[in-house]
Amino acid sequence: MSEERESGRAGRERPSTAADRRGRRAAPAPAGDSKGRPTPVRDAGPARRSLPSRVARFLREVVAELRKVIWPTRKELVTYTIVVLVFVSFMVALVALLDYVFGQAVMFLFGT
Repeated sequence: MSEERESGRAGRERPSTAADRRGRRAAPAPAGDSKGRPTPVRDAGPARRSLPSRVARFLREVVAELRKVIWPTRKELVTYTIVVLVFVSFMVALVALLDYVFGQAVMFLFGT
């Protein structure tokens, strides 16, 4: 069965890493083409963009990043909220108990 799958790929070999499967690895540079040249400067573009264009670009990038977020389902959100509330309640009780114990110890040592 694996031979059938292999033959259906039309001669392509299987990528060995996750980065290769996603296509994020850069193709190797042509031989002798990249050596001996300085790295291109990124700041060689226009000197300064206007404020509205910078704000618009920022907002486009924010929307693009928010599209990448894996948002929790309602059930996950309720579960996470309950876990956080229980943990915070536990920590408040622990700090209150320690405050009481240390307060009693200070009163015992220095008395008033």
